[in-house]
Amino acid sequence: MTSGTDNRRRRPLAVSMGDPAGIGPEITLRAWLERSDKGLEPFVVFADKDVLGERARLLGLAVPVAGVGAPGEALEVFGAALPVLHSPLPVRPRAGAPDAANAAGVIDAIEAATAAVVRGEASAVVTNPIAKHVVHGANFPFPGHTEFLAALAERHYGKPFRPVMMLAAHELRVVPLTVHCALCAVPKMITRPLIFETVRTTYAALKRDFGIAAPRIAVAGLNPHAGEEGTMGREEIETIAPAIADLRAEGLSVTGPHSADTLFHPAARRGYDAVVAMYHDQALIPLKTIAFDEGVNVTLGLPFVRTSPDHGTAFDIAAEGRASAASFIEALKLASAIVAARAASP
Repeated sequence: MTSGTDNRRRRPLAVSMGDPAGIGPEITLRAWLERSDKGLEPFVVFADKDVLGERARLLGLAVPVAGVGAPGEALEVFGAALPVLHSPLPVRPRAGAPDAANAAGVIDAIEAATAAVVRGEASAVVTNPIAKHVVHGANFPFPGHTEFLAALAERHYGKPFRPVMMLAAHELRVVPLTVHCALCAVPKMITRPLIFETVRTTYAALKRDFGIAAPRIAVAGLNPHAGEEGTMGREEIETIAPAIADLRAEGLSVTGPHSADTLFHPAARRGYDAVVAMYHDQALIPLKTIAFDEGVNVTLGLPFVRTSPDHGTAFDIAAEGRASAASFIEALKLASAIVAARAASP
């Protein structure tokens, strides 16, 4: 039993509701049911509590939902009920049918969860999936969560931050150099400064957040066979390899550019702690193939901890009882682990 004094020192994780018509409510409910078995730290949900209560009833999940007035109250409530900082939505959501009328509420939940962490009332942000096409209708000018959270960090701290997306699982960590952009735009976006910044941020996070004393980073090439000595493209020769050489001169353990098709088998994975890939699918396809249900999205380079499940809203299976909470649970666990690692670092 945790004492009141211990509770005052602890802080819950701040969970944003995501799109209420998707699987976010369901995986949040299921995570609470598995809180003891999975050893989860307390979390508080920024959401419409009626949505969670209705989804629990619809799925037959025995999850009491309790409104709280402040994040800290979640520590006392969490053992007996799912604590929710209630923010009513204007339209009652229907599972599988996203409604743009609720987009502002989805965005507000992310802002409120982030603000709670910045104020020191919560320890980390864990975001449920959003539908970009829905929130874009509410004047949301960002490609996704990652860029929005960087803008919120700048708003709160008064200086810009360059976020780096990492997808992490027990077997593999990957970082896409370029993220939410068309594939045809990737070659022009690959620059030495971007490689420097991404690798340095990844290296620092592996040391501080993952406890790896001497991180090893492998960098993938852009072209088939990493360009085959320039016969299939010159990005490796002109940009990627020189950047790697400069990083190695700084003392970082960085190798590449590697041919991506031979970089992700078990023997290759033993040779590095993370891969920096050149584009979204080059990074995410191997991660989701190896650990589809356990992958976690981690935003590096921010002044606060943020994780999320590595999947989308899954409107097609919302409220059908088929959604796995495994990735969301791993996101909660990783957020807690990173918070603990940062607290223990000098």
